[in-house]
Amino acid sequence: MKEILQKNHRLLFYGLWLLLGLVQSGLTELQDDEAYYWVYSRFLDWGYFDHPPMTALLIKMGYAIFPDELGVRLFPLLLNICSLFIIEKLLDKKNPFLFYGIMLSIAAFQVSGFIAVPDNPSIFFTALYFLCYKRFLANRSVLPAILLGLATALLFYSKYHAVLIVVFTILSNWKLLLNYKTWVAGLVALLLFAPHLWWQYQHDWVSFRYHLFESNVSSYKFSFTADYIIGQVLLAGPVAGFILFPAALLYRPKNQLEHSLRVTLWGIYIFFFLMSFRGHIEGNWTSPALVPLVVLTHQFLLEKLKWQRLLYKLLPLTLMLVLLGRIVMIADIVPLKEIQKRYHSWESWPQEMREKTHALPVVFRNSYQRASKYWFYSGQPTYSQNLYKERKNNYNAWPLEDSLLGKPVYILDNHDMFLFPDSLKTPIGWVGYKYDSAFSSFAKINIATPHKKLKGMPGDSIILACSFQVPESYARFIEKKSPTKDTVRIGIFNAGGWMKDVFIPVSLKDMVENKEKQVVLYPGLPVGKYYLRFAINSSFHIPTHNSDKVELLIK
Repeated sequence: MKEILQKNHRLLFYGLWLLLGLVQSGLTELQDDEAYYWVYSRFLDWGYFDHPPMTALLIKMGYAIFPDELGVRLFPLLLNICSLFIIEKLLDKKNPFLFYGIMLSIAAFQVSGFIAVPDNPSIFFTALYFLCYKRFLANRSVLPAILLGLATALLFYSKYHAVLIVVFTILSNWKLLLNYKTWVAGLVALLLFAPHLWWQYQHDWVSFRYHLFESNVSSYKFSFTADYIIGQVLLAGPVAGFILFPAALLYRPKNQLEHSLRVTLWGIYIFFFLMSFRGHIEGNWTSPALVPLVVLTHQFLLEKLKWQRLLYKLLPLTLMLVLLGRIVMIADIVPLKEIQKRYHSWESWPQEMREKTHALPVVFRNSYQRASKYWFYSGQPTYSQNLYKERKNNYNAWPLEDSLLGKPVYILDNHDMFLFPDSLKTPIGWVGYKYDSAFSSFAKINIATPHKKLKGMPGDSIILACSFQVPESYARFIEKKSPTKDTVRIGIFNAGGWMKDVFIPVSLKDMVENKEKQVVLYPGLPVGKYYLRFAINSSFHIPTHNSDKVELLIK
């Protein structure tokens, strides 16, 4: 047995990892974001509101093979396994059993390694990028530069955080800028990434504006920073995180590749530490740092036998926790509502609701997660009508609202149940549903002002020159149907969120007939910095996003 293990340990390690991943992928209910990215794949494009397209492409390919949860996760799972293989290739000095121990100690690689989210391709292409960089450093020919450019482009197509990896690589070895091959790699990456940049240009750089100026901006809380620090130690474990995390940070590099890995590791952690003073940081945002963390930890522990022994002693506890986590995700055996809602609440009731709603299109109020999961499990086209007080998502861009305009739909929600004449008890709670014979929502209408920043004084009025950009199909619908009970408001926000609404005397007919109109706003605000956002609602539907944010400074 020992001899078989010695000869076939690599095959056993990767084979069991794949087998467990396939079982987990096929038997675990789709998670909220996975369902959202599955909808991405139904509208395959060069870009999306909040992410580049790699995850959508992977899901599209897998779902074409297996039209179920396994298909959604197939290629992210395969990339997860390939990530391990490439990370092992990055090790100069190798101890395969130490490597296996480290990988098995990081629960994120196991429990999240099959999930169809951008983190898995991001980790894979980070590992591939550093493998190409290793060969780039060792070879003077142009081919490694071309391959490095290819890996860089694929990394960018996975997640926007990829730019940090390239920046920190250059900072770790600034002489790269004097090497013409670096510019060859950069040109290849730029050419391959150009379709996405063109998509961004056509969509007014929507993703960059969202991530840089709208996402994750809120009043500072100490918990943002504390949660970030604790979360990173847990992400690098959780049980062995207090070994792996300091081991990687304490290791002294022996060559240029390891130096770049170390600078990248420190750079990512410091960058998001500083970002925690701007808003909440999701723990998975640093997931590409797991690549340098594993490599540097392995190299450090090679020389620290006491640390190795402690790692091996803790490994059974990690594996028990991982096994328990896998079982809990598959089987409904834990009587905790939060776990049941997350992992065991969507497989059956959407089909029952499909019958009650006569398979008509469905509109969820302000929940891209519920809309996406319902679409996946019911098979009904589903739209998320997004409230102007919350952030936008890709449902604001997809051709769903305009395809439903004036058509019969059912409105679903699990909030404000008094608004719904009928309801269904489900594992996520009571879900109300209401028939709408002619859906009227106008989120595709845009109200623009010539100035993105306005100034005023307390008590003063503000004149807004508004232009109305009404799609032709919407204009025809408004002229023909003459919607009633439509209102236009300006939502006023500060750093803490929504404050109040000011209604303005503009109707949908005005927008179609006049195209432009001056509006006098009496904000009634004290000194401070605020944001304005236009919103339209019709009939009983919620008011939607109908403009970009406009900054208002009262002083």
